[in-house]
Amino acid sequence: MPSQSEAKNSRHRRWPAGPGAIHEAAEGWRHAQVTIVDTGVRGTIAVGLVPKFYRLDHQPGWLPYSVAYHADNGKLYNGNPVGKQFGPKCTRGDRIGCGIHSENTEAGLTTVFFTKNGREVGSVEVPLSSEGLFPAVGMHSMGEEVKVDLRAEWLLEEDDTVMVVDSHEDDWGRLNDVRVSGMLLEYVGKGKSIMDVGLAQARQPLTTRCHYYEVEIVDAGEKCYIALGLARRDYPKNRHPGWSRGSVAYHADDGKLFHGSGVGDAFGPRCFKGDIMGCGIMFPRDYSLDGEGSADVEAWDRPEDRPGPDAVQNVLYLNGEEEEEEEEEEEIAQEQQGRKVTVFFTRNGKLMGRRKVAVPPGGLYPTVGMLSSGEKVKVDLHPLSG
Repeated sequence: MPSQSEAKNSRHRRWPAGPGAIHEAAEGWRHAQVTIVDTGVRGTIAVGLVPKFYRLDHQPGWLPYSVAYHADNGKLYNGNPVGKQFGPKCTRGDRIGCGIHSENTEAGLTTVFFTKNGREVGSVEVPLSSEGLFPAVGMHSMGEEVKVDLRAEWLLEEDDTVMVVDSHEDDWGRLNDVRVSGMLLEYVGKGKSIMDVGLAQARQPLTTRCHYYEVEIVDAGEKCYIALGLARRDYPKNRHPGWSRGSVAYHADDGKLFHGSGVGDAFGPRCFKGDIMGCGIMFPRDYSLDGEGSADVEAWDRPEDRPGPDAVQNVLYLNGEEEEEEEEEEEIAQEQQGRKVTVFFTRNGKLMGRRKVAVPPGGLYPTVGMLSSGEKVKVDLHPLSG
């Protein structure tokens, strides 16, 4: 089992077999969320609150002054090794949340609530511990793996029953046939032809300070035509990342890498619901940004370039415009010969491979593409921060 300091500095770690819990203080903490990456042998994963000096060889909820929601059976354990039926079971890809509604110090009680995939499952009053209550995650079978967000943002609607994640729409410079809901991107295009690509491109390029991002497949949709990668700022909105020059992308449906071409190269395994795909840049030590991204951010601030709060931009290129795009791409490729960086891709935390890529003017922007009905992904543009 990793030490508490190791767990504190890790946002995504696989625990060995055997019962165990990791807890961490968070000043002003009110809500934490755990995404199940792998259920392992039995899926005996628990999320809850425990006192500061809780025994690390017991699941959260088993001992006094602790409470936890267990994924394998949907039961709530409230200071007792015998649980009570509480909510649905949870499996790979599900998000389990735990938070505090209110505290009654006079009565010595705290109201703790639990969520599954953003919706409140229920709440329970628990006795306050003199040591305080700390977020805790427990695992009890080989191969279990979770991703933890100890500071998940949340708001409650007036009926206090639905958790609403704060909007991240300002993170995106362009949206085409994609709807944004917090960190969730949902494909809303027709999905009938290769021209119906849904594209989301970040407002800012990757830099030496923010050089990596991740996409979790929440729903593979009909065909899992999901791609993540990097592209120049004015990349065609109806082209999958990687298909046109000035872009590179790892495609989930076939595991191929597309680098400025409609023909991909065998690269890694296919990806499915629950998988986390990552993309980043290994910048050279002497790399200089030369003001990259500053002009582009200003450009995104123009009203005509930004999508409205309740709509996405739906743009299809005419034949003449497509020809102009190809000419512009050729000019960019010629200009950027010699200035390259190493782009790398990951799957569930493991490196899949690298590719040398020319840097276009303004840098390379995180770009996500989708192309079949029902596809949904959760994007973390800053997984290595915090």
